Amino acid sequence: MQNEFEGKVALITGATGAIGKGVAVKLLKQGANVFISDLNEEVVKVTCQEIGCKGMAADVTSEEKVKVVVDKAVATYGSVDVLINVAGIIGTGAVEDLTEEVWDQMFAVNCKGSFFFTKYVVPIMKDKKAGKIINFSSKSGKTGSALMSHYCAAKGAIIAFTQALAFELATFGINVNCICPGITDNTGVWDTCSEGYIKDMNLPREEVINKFTAKIPLGRLASIEDVSSVTVFLASKGSDYMTGQAMNVTGGREMH
Repeated sequence: MQNEFEGKVALITGATGAIGKGVAVKLLKQGANVFISDLNEEVVKVTCQEIGCKGMAADVTSEEKVKVVVDKAVATYGSVDVLINVAGIIGTGAVEDLTEEVWDQMFAVNCKGSFFFTKYVVPIMKDKKAGKIINFSSKSGKTGSALMSHYCAAKGAIIAFTQALAFELATFGINVNCICPGITDNTGVWDTCSEGYIKDMNLPREEVINKFTAKIPLGRLASIEDVSSVTVFLASKGSDYMTGQAMNVTGGREMH
């Protein structure tokens, strides 16, 4: 398994965040050539130096900028064998308080970004008649969460997008799956989400954490290692007979 990805090229979005970086490090250790992208140019540069990969900053909501990233990845490494769409945002709020701008931004980053990267990577994979695409949804894309209607709607759309692509691309040897993590500790997403719940539920941080942990059969939040391990499996040959799946990484909280 150590050299599972020797010579393979993985393009990872949202890769300066905790999960994206964790996936990148795992793939690098297994021999992959990794090209990362995220919004902040300086942070992308620092991350590339830190973990030893190439990358380019881009706003995933801009089709033009996404195409430039894909072209740069191909120019750097010659191809793209694995696309991992981690980039996303989260938010909380009562539905009557959500603005059209907030709703549209949620869908733009979480859905449009995955669409644009997929659009420009798929022709490369079709030419090779092989490829792995892994999208990031959430357990909230399967079972809605209060005060997160816009986030749940966007993540539900990612699951449907994944399933549609699985049918569309199967004859080209391209597997398309997605990850549905539960609450993952030590991530910016959980920090943002917990801050929102503390405010909206008017509860102290420790009580909010206890409320969520109590719902998880395995009794703890997910770790970055938990999520990155499943992601790398879906990128590997071990998942060759899997497509259109929305894999739960929730400690048993989500079971469908």
